[in-house]
Amino acid sequence: MKYQLKKLLFLFPILLILASCGGFNSSTNTVGETQQTQGSTITSAKPFNYQNYNSILKEYVNDQGLVDYKKLKENRQQLDEFNSTIGAVNPSTYNSWTDSEKIAFLINAYNSLTLESIIDSYPTKSIRRIPGVWKIRRFDVAGEKMTLDHIEHQVLRKEFNEPGIHVALVCAAISCPPLRQEPYTGKQLEKQLDEQAKRFLGNSQGFKIDSQNNTVYLSSIFKWFGEDYEKTYGQIENIDGLNKRETSIINYARKYVDSNAQKFLEKGGYKVKYSDYDWSLNVQ
Repeated sequence: MKYQLKKLLFLFPILLILASCGGFNSSTNTVGETQQTQGSTITSAKPFNYQNYNSILKEYVNDQGLVDYKKLKENRQQLDEFNSTIGAVNPSTYNSWTDSEKIAFLINAYNSLTLESIIDSYPTKSIRRIPGVWKIRRFDVAGEKMTLDHIEHQVLRKEFNEPGIHVALVCAAISCPPLRQEPYTGKQLEKQLDEQAKRFLGNSQGFKIDSQNNTVYLSSIFKWFGEDYEKTYGQIENIDGLNKRETSIINYARKYVDSNAQKFLEKGGYKVKYSDYDWSLNVQ
């Protein structure tokens, strides 16, 4: 009996130590798991809020993509507030977005800041009459100072292989693609760019066939940015009578034009020309 008692007294401190160690490990794991959960919550991507911009587009843009600049200038507070949120986006938040979310954000930023540039100088007959509108005038975008040219050429065109941006960026001219009555979003971007392409190429400003003269007329946008289509829409053998760049542009256009136009484009043997660009303001 005395022996068993001594044995129990000897084992009791050891059991206490083991229990204590087990409790410490369990507590440490819980803290680690909590920290990990908190960390993932902090770094998760926050979607950008386009509510104000959506209201602006619904209110001041008609179904032809033309803008009521007079009324927008008289009621510009909502646009100014929205554009200030473009600059307030934290770079780490921007970097946490998907490519589609980034592209949508930058297209919306370009178009919205273009609206701001126009109403700052309105009335004007053309955006080209605004000094430094593309290369000098700077805006806050996701924590950086950027010009409109920087958004388009140094970020959108350089960092993403998405030629569809050229039917979405609106430089406030009649020959530009129409301004949508809704913002672009990451989730809907592919669908929205497809719709824009169909709409733009369904209009003579974007695409036209002159069958009598065996000529396809395309917007000058495709001449200026033709190289952007080569990576995705180029092919080993060019369409009969066309060079590599023309072949790439036609392959892109073929996706969005009607069946009769598709048949004409597929056969080759025609000339590609680019329409004159109408820089008149896209005003209602």
